[in-house]
Amino acid sequence: MKNLFLLFALCSTLSGCGKVIPADTEIAVVPKPERVTEGQGVFPLTVSTRVALLFDDERLPYVTAALDEVLMPVFGRGLEVLEADIPVAEAVNIVRDEAMPADGYRLEVAPGRVDIVAGGAQGAFYAVQTLRQLIPVAAYDVTNVRAVELPVVTIEDKPCLGYRGMMLDVCRHFFTVDEVKEAIDLMAMHKLDVFHWHLTDDQGWRIEIKKYPKLTEVGSVRRRTLIGRDPGGEYDENCKYDETPYGGFYTQDEIRDVVDYAAKRFITVIPEVEFPGHAVGALASYPWLGCTGEQYEVRQTWDIDDRVFCIGKESTFEFIEGVLEEVVALFPSEYIHIGGDECPTVMWEKCPHCKARMKAERLKRPRQLQNYATARVEKFLNAHGRRLIGWDEILEGDVTPTATIMSWRGAKGGIKAAKQGNYVIMAPTTNCYLDYYQTRDTAGEPLSIGGYLPVEKVYALDPYEQLTPEEQGYILGVQANLWTEYIATWPHAQYMLLPRLSALAEVGWSLDRKDYGDYLRRVRRLVKLYDAYGYNYAKHIFGE
Repeated sequence: MKNLFLLFALCSTLSGCGKVIPADTEIAVVPKPERVTEGQGVFPLTVSTRVALLFDDERLPYVTAALDEVLMPVFGRGLEVLEADIPVAEAVNIVRDEAMPADGYRLEVAPGRVDIVAGGAQGAFYAVQTLRQLIPVAAYDVTNVRAVELPVVTIEDKPCLGYRGMMLDVCRHFFTVDEVKEAIDLMAMHKLDVFHWHLTDDQGWRIEIKKYPKLTEVGSVRRRTLIGRDPGGEYDENCKYDETPYGGFYTQDEIRDVVDYAAKRFITVIPEVEFPGHAVGALASYPWLGCTGEQYEVRQTWDIDDRVFCIGKESTFEFIEGVLEEVVALFPSEYIHIGGDECPTVMWEKCPHCKARMKAERLKRPRQLQNYATARVEKFLNAHGRRLIGWDEILEGDVTPTATIMSWRGAKGGIKAAKQGNYVIMAPTTNCYLDYYQTRDTAGEPLSIGGYLPVEKVYALDPYEQLTPEEQGYILGVQANLWTEYIATWPHAQYMLLPRLSALAEVGWSLDRKDYGDYLRRVRRLVKLYDAYGYNYAKHIFGE
């Protein structure tokens, strides 16, 4: 018995007694690569395979860590890493080709070795995500795997669009740091590179600001939670509440942790701090920020609120600049999103402070107060080395030519902005709002805000619609948005994201080679990975 135990231990150590998982018969990668050249044979990837680094980059540990994350569920451990001057046989070699763009790569699987050739660490990271899709899915269902066979193939790719984003609203429903990190993991798997974090709104202020502690002490908690529809709403006449107080926020240390976690997956985190509308969370904390100074309460319903920041008071700008000083210290992103959507002017029309501001600035209409406020905040951000993004409402007036527009009310705003020379991110409700239902037959579906957005419609997004080649240069990219009015749990959020997020990713990576029929073939392989990782996803495109 003792000898048998020693033999088992030796076999486990040498990985010689485990299972060999054969390569899948089909190569099906999402997003669709530029070129896939299939060969003959396989490369046996084992726990003894080494990773050879052939260039210096301080971010290469992120690449090897990503490879470890891919292989951990298969082998129970990562691979040994070494530095080398020339490619190593029977190894995964990571090589730089300076002629490639930083986010481009070529993945070469040969019978004797695997070469990841990339323009930089970011491209190598994306190659690892492609490699993830070459590992036979059967490997996730067995234990004691000695080797997985990778098909001999060369895959070359680079993204069509530089900005490939996903927005998560944590104001209507809050998600923990671990859940936010899982969202970032999903983005990494789909080769997305911008996480838009919607952190403040009428229904909750979610980011700690040390200069203004009441923002989280008061503004992060609403007295009760809407779990049904608003009365007289478009989709349901009943309104149902959970009377339990609801809240949550992220400390600055937690913010830094998430930003660092994303950076290690080559994802930039862009915060959104709403201004001048969607402000009730802030007004409940500091009533003097409003036009009337009344005692506000964090909103429990989702409709638009007339109570917004007072633009007439200088103290309002002292506040927002104080908030943004801490925000820019937490987020190294080039862009800061200030919202700017759905801002009624009702209070401004009555407010003596706002009327005085209009007179002093020679503004003819109350709506121009928003343009004034946006331009002033942009100037502040520019002075701190940052750039401003706003929803397409900031176009309603004289928007500065340096503001970047996020087009959500269809593509019209983005088209207008690009034609006048503003940079644009396309995120129209018609194609990018993943809180909409994925099927017309909503019986049995988890609660949604309404609407209908199937995978095919996400895939059909054309960010260059009605634009000349010159105007297309102002389109930075695309973004999927997940608003969470009726999405209270992370499994529900996953269901709304997947597989639609993969369709959006293919728009960003493969815009010039989209083929929906071919995507449907390839996504069947991708969802097997979803199964392996335990992700909750919708199956409507498979007839289920």
